[in-house]
Amino acid sequence: MLRRMGMDPVTDTLSGLRDFWQRLLTRPDALMLELGAGGELLVSQMRTLLSMLLLLLPLINVLGGGKLEESMIGLAGAVFALIMSLVWLALARLRGRYRWLPWATATYDVTTTSLVLALLAASSPVIGLNSLVVWVFYLIAICMTALRNDGRLTLYTGVLAITQYTLLSAAIFALVDSRDQLASIDYGTATVGNQLQRLLLMAMVTGIATTIVYRMQRLVDLSGSDSLTGLPNRTWLAHRFPTMLDATRGQGGSLSVCLIDLDYFKRINDELGHHAGDRALRHVVDTLNQRMEEGDWLARLGGEEFALLLPLPIGRGWERLEIMRRAVASQPFVPEHGAEPLRLTFSAGIASWPQDGADLSQLLRKADLRLRHAKLEGRNRVLARDP
Repeated sequence: MLRRMGMDPVTDTLSGLRDFWQRLLTRPDALMLELGAGGELLVSQMRTLLSMLLLLLPLINVLGGGKLEESMIGLAGAVFALIMSLVWLALARLRGRYRWLPWATATYDVTTTSLVLALLAASSPVIGLNSLVVWVFYLIAICMTALRNDGRLTLYTGVLAITQYTLLSAAIFALVDSRDQLASIDYGTATVGNQLQRLLLMAMVTGIATTIVYRMQRLVDLSGSDSLTGLPNRTWLAHRFPTMLDATRGQGGSLSVCLIDLDYFKRINDELGHHAGDRALRHVVDTLNQRMEEGDWLARLGGEEFALLLPLPIGRGWERLEIMRRAVASQPFVPEHGAEPLRLTFSAGIASWPQDGADLSQLLRKADLRLRHAKLEGRNRVLARDP
């Protein structure tokens, strides 16, 4: 029954798993990277706060009757962690400038935890293996990667933590002289079994964190893309534009913002229905996409209005958009099989950075003004200058 209805559970599950892994292992898009840069800053702030709190642990250990040597090792590690956290925080404030930063900080978080455990093990093997307070920072490092919105980073961090802790545990077990070194009144007995349990917990936390990242990516996809055409939407454009502008400024180039509006589109919805209107929109988008080049971005702002970003000065941008206008006008839309083809056209206005504005709002305002003049002058035309 399920198979006849196209709802094969096994097929659906396998398809979902393929999408899960494909999305996690793919480099995030511009919007996710922008959000991830904000997440990296948040992680850096949290790391700094945690490093400050770490300074209290050696004091608490001494007051609780702990060994002085162990407390001094903890204090040295806490001071080092605080200094490094301030360095990472300074770099994270330069949002998105260093793409390697999340990978470097995740590696630092995991490796620092391993080094502290190794130092504790040099003093007492059982402490290195059973110090839960230090070991839990592996889990914290893995969980914090979820804020970076990059599934590859979460998987990398989880695998790195599991690998380092496995090697550390194996080395400690191999180097102890007697089983007495693996037992303590304060830390209990270190066994292979409880170390395997910890590795399993690390793998489970990694799985949970990757699922959170996947879910976040799905939600961002829904909020940053148009469900009808598959194009980025206004939310995506607002997040993406500052990055594009920074890249253009750094390269000394130009950036043209084109505002496109289909002519008399309301008639299609009124006379043929919204289903035909949706098909007409996809027809126009397909025609535009066929003439897009590397570096061009097309977004749907709503209704029959689109924004096209071209890494070109306004003159060349006008030439490119004029070619697109002619292509749309020359490829009639057929509402349904056997129906009379309809000729679709659009009007457009273009504004260019830096001449017409310094940010997206100013450029869209100028482009919209020229679009309105294009409509008043008879539609089916592109204007790049004020009348």
